[in-house]
Amino acid sequence: MNWFDKSCVLGLLLINCSLLLVTAQQTCIAPDQKPGRCILLRSCGSLYTLIKKKPLLPDDRVFLSRSQCGWSVQDNHPLVCCSDPLETPIRIGASLLPAVGVCGIQTSDRIIGGVNTKIDEFPWLALLKYAKPNNLHGFHCGGVLINDRYVLTASHCVNGKDIPTTWDLVEVRLGEWDTSTAQDCDGLGVDSDCSPDPVDVIIERKLPHPDYNPQSLEQYNDIAMLRLAQRIAYSEFIKPICLPRSVELKNKDIVGQHLQVAGWGRTATARFSNVKQKVGVDGVELARCNEVYKQEQVVLRDGQLCAGGLAGKDSCQGDSGGPLMAVTTNDAKTAYWYLTGLVSFGPTPCGQQGWPGVYTNVAKYVDWVESNLVE
Repeated sequence: MNWFDKSCVLGLLLINCSLLLVTAQQTCIAPDQKPGRCILLRSCGSLYTLIKKKPLLPDDRVFLSRSQCGWSVQDNHPLVCCSDPLETPIRIGASLLPAVGVCGIQTSDRIIGGVNTKIDEFPWLALLKYAKPNNLHGFHCGGVLINDRYVLTASHCVNGKDIPTTWDLVEVRLGEWDTSTAQDCDGLGVDSDCSPDPVDVIIERKLPHPDYNPQSLEQYNDIAMLRLAQRIAYSEFIKPICLPRSVELKNKDIVGQHLQVAGWGRTATARFSNVKQKVGVDGVELARCNEVYKQEQVVLRDGQLCAGGLAGKDSCQGDSGGPLMAVTTNDAKTAYWYLTGLVSFGPTPCGQQGWPGVYTNVAKYVDWVESNLVE
């Protein structure tokens, strides 16, 4: 038998099956009398390291057995009373991110002159679904899929001051194109291209950046991770985007670079389009951007990017929390999309001449993202 067997066996020692009723994340007391949280074994660094110890000593077996506090029916894995400090689960970071060729590839190769995307364009885009009072729901932010279990978005979409306290971020929708139709089809007759139904996935865990301040005018550290309750199967219409993980991309200057913003034009307070939109914007020097935003007593930092600033072309045509994207090539000359920024804030109304939009600089947060990815 192994440690993950569902037959109430822990390290070859029988345990009380009534523990299966314990709820994940509730507080508990570890065998060493330290306070802890009842979480998945794989998320507890110290115990996950201990179980891999060879040989596993009798005292270690007893400690592991006494640490179990339940069983996750959803994940089909044991729960343990973990006394590790908060936010220190076992992390294997970069190995959980897809390689180029899996990420950043879209099947659409058509040139489009309009604002609407094609149905299979930017297949990593996500919509964030909020539960509201009176059993109502709505999409009010965007995000981007980075692997089969995680979505990145802006922190202000998770714990921002504009999110009503009566709203609860509950699900992520993937594979969507037109939110107003049950069956999405692009084109007519024999030229019609239709997609499967979009996928709504429950959010298992929300991780806003710990240094994000919802009340700040500058919105530093405006990035958050959403862990999905189940793994996502990739398809033509659902794929992850690549992160800027190489030294070259982490240090790449976006000034003057042509970038794309995409989404449905949704924020916490406004709605613009049912169909996925895109808009081209050029990267703007941060110092130049600061010259503009100092009029609003806002000082931007290295963890932020600016793009756009042309009348009528701005990230308000995308989503709050949605992606700012660029194309590059790898050593094999394969072209792929990578995530440059996340829509953070801009002028009101948006699309004003001379006022670029502000984005979270994802390259500055790749290490944080990797350190918080769990299997």
